[in-house]
Amino acid sequence: MRTKLARRAAAAAALCLTLCSPAPARAAADPAPDSAVAAAGAELAARAAAVAGLDFRPCPAVEDLPDPVRCATLRVPLDYARPRGPQLSLTVSRATATGAGPAAGARESARQGSLVYNPGGPGASGMFFPLVAGLPEWRRVAAAYDLVGYAPRGVGRSGPLSCQDPAEYAAAPTQVPPAPSPQYKRERVAAAQAYARGCARRAGADLAYYTTLNNVRDLHVLRAALGDARLNFMGASYGTYLGAVYATLYPGHVRRMVFDSAVNPDPGRVWYRNNLDQARGFERRWADFRAWAARHHDAYGLGTTPRAVQASYERVRAAVARTPAGGVVGTGELHSAYLRTAYYDEVWPDRAAALAAFLRGDPGPLVRQAAPDPGSAAEGENTTAVYTAVLCNDAPWPADWETWDRDSTELARAAPFETWANAFLNLPCAYWPVSERQRPVAVGGRPAALPRTLVVAAERDGATPYPGALELQRRLGAGAALVTEEGAGTHGVVGGRNDCVDRHVERYLLTGDTRGRRITCAPHPEPAPVSLDDRAASARRALLPPVV
Repeated sequence: MRTKLARRAAAAAALCLTLCSPAPARAAADPAPDSAVAAAGAELAARAAAVAGLDFRPCPAVEDLPDPVRCATLRVPLDYARPRGPQLSLTVSRATATGAGPAAGARESARQGSLVYNPGGPGASGMFFPLVAGLPEWRRVAAAYDLVGYAPRGVGRSGPLSCQDPAEYAAAPTQVPPAPSPQYKRERVAAAQAYARGCARRAGADLAYYTTLNNVRDLHVLRAALGDARLNFMGASYGTYLGAVYATLYPGHVRRMVFDSAVNPDPGRVWYRNNLDQARGFERRWADFRAWAARHHDAYGLGTTPRAVQASYERVRAAVARTPAGGVVGTGELHSAYLRTAYYDEVWPDRAAALAAFLRGDPGPLVRQAAPDPGSAAEGENTTAVYTAVLCNDAPWPADWETWDRDSTELARAAPFETWANAFLNLPCAYWPVSERQRPVAVGGRPAALPRTLVVAAERDGATPYPGALELQRRLGAGAALVTEEGAGTHGVVGGRNDCVDRHVERYLLTGDTRGRRITCAPHPEPAPVSLDDRAASARRALLPPVV
């Protein structure tokens, strides 16, 4: 089950940089930015959903969700300004509350409604979430809440969005230079233009409707269809931004909200500057991995200093640049695999052991960890398409390549590990075929109207750096509490990594009590240095790993 959770959650793309250039062509039937008409359409759709409800039945085989999880579909408007126009069917999953008596210390009845989860991305599916009901760490929460997951618009079977052939998406090996030459930049510009054209060709005018605002409206309709007057919500990574915008637009419909690994919601940082911050955060975490590997030189032989570990990595990189490992792992696949060290310290032992094995002449572990999985190509392509569409539609971007080239070149001097990969991932936004981008919502417009909320963050998180958690707490007002895992950097804190954090989250969900405004927890233990054949000794894996 834990493997399944990790596999499902790992399907989504990371929050990354965008690169912009000349003004994009206009798509047909572009919607205007957020309007009172769309807001009224969302209310109409929510009222209709409250009457219709959801018809939960055994899940289709394609969802791979066993009993007692049940599945349903939720109809939502593609365009909320036309609530009776074209509709999307969102997939929803649920494990009903076990109702095993009142939870310990709870001041309320055993059943407290639905708890809806979004794992982030954008582009990740939360359909797996009800499976945690069977884990001991979730026993009390599962007794009190129906655990509800869903696939947001465009994701999975929820009106799936696609921008390219999955086989093209998964083509390997790829060779990426350590520093991009002018020729390589031109190649990436051409690839980004082709990707944006593919999105427009495959989605047509519908492409403009994949936005955070529409994701929030969908969540509002889902809440109503579940029969809850107020929303209980847990979001990770991008899911925190989704939840924060919901809390801003619908404060009267909020009951409990947990924000795990918070995106900085400052409108001036969505999404361009957030991603500059991320590159610096990833550099810190890559340094943390190298320092850990150096401390365990006796186990891995990669070097006794972070610089020596970097040199070992560069030797592997040079080798796969000459001859791809297993014929499928080039420098692009290698880099992608080792970016995960900046997200999750639980992968550190496997990644260090793979480098060590390769340098001893055995490429097998590296191939197993870094090679693309053809079986998940369609899922990965879909995830990337939704991620790109939402971020490109959500906010205005710098309009010239020179600005981005200058910013990325300067940033890469201090943070070379992720900067250019992050930038090129989002380069299609420079040529996005939707002319009227959304304006980011000013999160926290009426914080006095919100009940207590809970922000959870790791102090050294690279993907969503810690200042974002402080900013979100500030914007949510005096009722927002912040639980900080000090000295740790794994992205996604809730759900099995840290008992102290989980106790605070459980108490809040069951009683509404946050035990103060600023709470600190000691870091979870670093992973043990284990070989690939001795994983059992490593630190336990999180139950709800957020997206990568």
